[in-house]
Amino acid sequence: MQNSNFIYADNAATTKLSPQVLDKMMPYLTEEYGNASSLYDFGQQARTAVENAREQVSAAIGATAREIYFTSGGSEADNWAIQGVARAMKKKGKNHIISSAFEHHAVLHTLDSLKAEGFEITLLPVHENGLVRIQELKAAIRPETALVTIMFANNEIGTIQPIGEIGAICKENKIIFHTDAVQAVGNVAIDVNAMNIDLLSMSAHKFHGPKGVGALYIRKGISFRNLIDGGSQERGRRAGTENTPGIVGLGEAITIAVSTMDKRAKKLSAIRDKIMDGALKIERSRVNGDRNSRLPGNVSLCFEGVEGESLLLMLDLKGICASSGSACTSGSLDPSHVLLAIGLIHEIAHGSLRLTFSDENTMEDADKILEALPPIIDRLRLMSPLWEKIKRKEGKK
Repeated sequence: MQNSNFIYADNAATTKLSPQVLDKMMPYLTEEYGNASSLYDFGQQARTAVENAREQVSAAIGATAREIYFTSGGSEADNWAIQGVARAMKKKGKNHIISSAFEHHAVLHTLDSLKAEGFEITLLPVHENGLVRIQELKAAIRPETALVTIMFANNEIGTIQPIGEIGAICKENKIIFHTDAVQAVGNVAIDVNAMNIDLLSMSAHKFHGPKGVGALYIRKGISFRNLIDGGSQERGRRAGTENTPGIVGLGEAITIAVSTMDKRAKKLSAIRDKIMDGALKIERSRVNGDRNSRLPGNVSLCFEGVEGESLLLMLDLKGICASSGSACTSGSLDPSHVLLAIGLIHEIAHGSLRLTFSDENTMEDADKILEALPPIIDRLRLMSPLWEKIKRKEGKK
C-alpha cells in the first residue's frame, strides 16, 4: 500500500521494489551466492536462475531467450545498442543515425560522442504533441543510414511513439531499429517481431524490480560490436560477473508487470485523466504532449508564472513526491530539453510538473493532489515577477 505519510507520484524516476520480487531475489543474496559462470553444481544453480529469468524477459516482449543480454540498466543498454550498431555498420560504409530531439540523455549524449567521431546525426522534431511524424522520418532516410533510434515512450511527458509504423519503415529500408523502451516495458504491450524492433532497452527498477539491472534485446543476425570486453559472460557479448539476484528480480518483475498490465492501465488512466482535467481548471495551465497516445500513469503539466523547483518543494511540504522532469537531469537549472523540443518557451518550460503513478496510487491520492495544487500555484504566482508581467500584458489587451 501507499505510505500513509506521503503520496509517491514519481514512478518514472523509480518504482518501489515489489515484495514478491524481493522474495525471489533473497536466496541469491544469501544462501545461493554461487557464480553463475562456475562449472560446479553450486554455480550452475545460479546459472539456472539466470537462464530462467532470460526466458521470462524474452516471453514478455516476444523474443527468444538467446536474444536477451543482461546489463546494469537502461543507460548501459542504450549506449551498447547505439555504439554497437554504429561501429559495426561504419565498416559497411553506413555512418548516418536518425533519432528524435527529445530522447533520454543516455541516447542523446551517446549520439554526441559518435558525432565527434564523424558519424552524421539527424534529430527528428517531435512537435507540440510530442510525436514523431512518419513522413519526416521517411524524408530523413539516406542510403548511408545505419540506425534509427526512437524511444518507445517519453520519460518526461509520457507520449507513446508509433513504434510499429517506424519499425515497418526501417524493415522496408533495411535499416536497424532500436527503441529505448525503459518507460514502456510493463506499461505497454510489446512484441518485437510484430513491431519490427531490432534492439530494445529496458531497466528493472521502472517496473518494480531492483535498481542496477536491465536488459538489451538484440535480434539474431544483427551486426554488432561489444561495449564491455573482458570475459565470456552473456555468450561473449557482455563481460562481467552476472548479477544473479538482480537478474532474478528483473525476470520476476517483468512477469508480474505484463500479467497485470491491462488491469493496471485502466486504473492508472483514470487517475491520470482526473488529474489532467482538474489541473486544467487552474489559470494558464497546460498538459504537455498528446492526451491519448501516452502512458497510463503519466501526467505532465506546465503552469505559467511558476518556478518548477519551488513547486516541487511546496508539494513536498504537503507530502507529495513529484518531479519537474527526468531524475537524470534533476541537478540542472536549465529547462527540460523535452519541453523545449515540443515548442515551449523557456519561461513556460520552467514551470513544469511531472506526476507518474503506480498501482499503489489511488483516486484519493488524485483528490489530495488536486486539492494541494491550486493554493500552491496561487502562492507562488503572488511572489513571481514573471506572473506580474503576464498579468500586466493581459490588462493592456
